[in-house]
Amino acid sequence: MTVIVTTLSPTGPTVAAGMLRGLMEFIIGRGAHRAALEERCGIGLDALQDQDLRVPFCTYETIMRAGKELLVDPALALHYGETADMATESIVGLVTRSSASPLDAIERMNRYGRLLVETDCAGNGDRFALVRANGQVWLTDQRRNPNVFPELTESSFARILAAGRKLGNVPFVLAVHVTHPEPAYRAEYDRIFRAPVCFNSDRNALLLDPAWLTQPITIEPRYLSDIVTAHAEKLLENLKSANSARGQVERLLLPILHTGRVRADRIAGLMGFTRQTLHRKLTAEGVSFEEVLDELRSSMARHYLSGKQASVKQTAHLVGFSDPAAFSRAFKRWTGHPPVLALRAALQSSKGDAA
Repeated sequence: MTVIVTTLSPTGPTVAAGMLRGLMEFIIGRGAHRAALEERCGIGLDALQDQDLRVPFCTYETIMRAGKELLVDPALALHYGETADMATESIVGLVTRSSASPLDAIERMNRYGRLLVETDCAGNGDRFALVRANGQVWLTDQRRNPNVFPELTESSFARILAAGRKLGNVPFVLAVHVTHPEPAYRAEYDRIFRAPVCFNSDRNALLLDPAWLTQPITIEPRYLSDIVTAHAEKLLENLKSANSARGQVERLLLPILHTGRVRADRIAGLMGFTRQTLHRKLTAEGVSFEEVLDELRSSMARHYLSGKQASVKQTAHLVGFSDPAAFSRAFKRWTGHPPVLALRAALQSSKGDAA
């Protein structure tokens, strides 16, 4: 059974669908059967066509672990990281490739990295920090509780190494520190990083050659920088909005909107809040639960009718009205005209396009 993933995911950290698709294609390319992988993960490749779609982080964990089992490859995260091209999986890859230097790329990766994968990080919230001490420069991964899923550390460090080597096969990682224990596939660390590796360390970090940080990058034409950065900024703003209290409420309301059972206390419970806490969070964003619900119903009703996907009566049901007359009154309040006119206009527009 293949489950189609939508943006109606539970609250919590997410990853870009492009990253999941890249990992699944890598696993299949190494010999796993597509159907078996999709069955184990409960997700199909076809559901991940839009690389900017947000998918729960736990799905990434499931795919990684399923791939390790199907391929009998405990070092899968390292192998994926050393070959993955982030530019084909996410706008983040294009943004970093149009950077002026590795230092610039790291700064951009921190700003836009959550578009690829959201993580819970210490400090100022950035995933990576450049720590300079005693003449050394360490790129430190600030993710909290990294040993819960060390595969993300492995794939990220291998990915950084692979990206850096595209600038030239000059050793720039001088040492590797990871907090997890030494695995049975230690030899793969030595082969990939070609530098001393310390396990059970107090940090996840790469010791970098300081001179490498200012090396000019010429992978992509500089004019592309403004184009891809503008798109990344828009996606980042959308992600921030989705992570707001309002965005979380909307995600939880959508799948149950048609039931009409959309009380604030129910949604608050799904978010792990009391009704009072949810009210406080929404008020801080300048909106009430009733306003979020009303505007979501308005938006979805106009979407259904303009797309000719449902009749007026069906649309009323889909947005949670048991009484079509009450829906008609609400729609007129939202738009200034009854829903039948909106549907009629959509049908006439369709006929005009066909002609």
